[in-house]
Amino acid sequence: MLGVVKPKISIQAQDFDIAAEIATLGAGRTDIGAVVTFSGLCRDEDGMLAALELEHYPGMAEAEIRRIAADAVGRWPLQGVTVIHRHGRIRPGENIVLVVTASAHRRAAFEAADFLMDYLKSRAPFWKKEHRADGTEGGWVEAKESDEQAATRWR
Repeated sequence: MLGVVKPKISIQAQDFDIAAEIATLGAGRTDIGAVVTFSGLCRDEDGMLAALELEHYPGMAEAEIRRIAADAVGRWPLQGVTVIHRHGRIRPGENIVLVVTASAHRRAAFEAADFLMDYLKSRAPFWKKEHRADGTEGGWVEAKESDEQAATRWR
């Protein structure tokens, strides 16, 4: 499967299997020397959060993530990229996002994964609404300035 890298992008309600995604990315490959993964989980915010509800704009979210992944492929010598982002109601401890990057060398895989997460946090069109453990709605989560600042280092 040498040649142009076609990132796997998925926005889905169902959970994902991290080990299976890594195995799929590297299946039959001998040119991969490093695989870096980042998995983001829903935190319970000191026991105050019952769930996060993630919404996205179908079509637009996939297109933006595909654009970000193509940018990563253009910047680093990658053999594979997987980005999975969940939507719907996600409880503390459950997976939200998975980024897997594969390269011949570790530095490219690490940097590409870091880049992808910085841009997912600051650019991907997802909205998060908190549902609190006491049964009340916590409202929509505001974007963090620190996420935007982290993405500026890649410009």
